[in-house]
Amino acid sequence: MKNHVFIVCLLLSACSNLPPEIQDPPALDLSYQEVATNIAKYKNAPVRWGGKIVEVENEPSYSAIQVLWHPLGSYGRPDLDEPNQGRFVIKHPEFLDPAVYKKDTAITVAGMLEGDTERTIGNKSLRLPLVTAKQIHIWQEVDYYPYYGGFGYGGGLSYYPYGGFYGYSPYYWGGYYRPYYFHRNR
Repeated sequence: MKNHVFIVCLLLSACSNLPPEIQDPPALDLSYQEVATNIAKYKNAPVRWGGKIVEVENEPSYSAIQVLWHPLGSYGRPDLDEPNQGRFVIKHPEFLDPAVYKKDTAITVAGMLEGDTERTIGNKSLRLPLVTAKQIHIWQEVDYYPYYGGFGYGGGLSYYPYGGFYGYSPYYWGGYYRPYYFHRNR
C-alpha cells in the first residue's frame, strides 16, 4: 500500500514542478489569431504559446525554433489534438541541441513578442511572429498503453512477463485475458 501512495504522490507532484511562466498564462493572454493579424500592435507583449517543433536552426549568436502553433490545455501543455493555426519562431540566446529539441516534440514557451521574421516554407515566403524566450518547456510523451496495456511510462515499466507490475497480471484486462495475438490460431 505504501508503494501505491508513493506513486500517486509522485504523479501529483509532477504537475507542480513546472515553472510558473509555463504553468500560468500572462495577464493579457494573447491568442495566435490576434497577434497574426497585427504583429506590430502587440510588439513587446508577453505571450505563452506552444505547439509542435518543426525545425531548429542554430545561428552563431542565437538559436531559432520554428513551431506549429496549437492551443494550450491545462498547465500550458499544447493540445496537439486540436488543429494548428499557423507557425511562429522562438528565438533563444543559447545553443539548443536539435537532438533534444526534436521535430514533432511538444513545446511551450513563455516570452516576449519581438516582432516578426521571414521564413521560406517550400517555395513560399512567410512573415511569422517572433517570440524571444524567457522560459522553454519540452513536454515528455507519456505512453498510456505500454507493451501489455495499462497506464505507465513508455519503455515497459509494466512489462513483467509472469508477475506483473505490483502484482498486476499483464495478461488480465477487465474480465478477459489479452493480448489475443499471444494465443496461437489453431
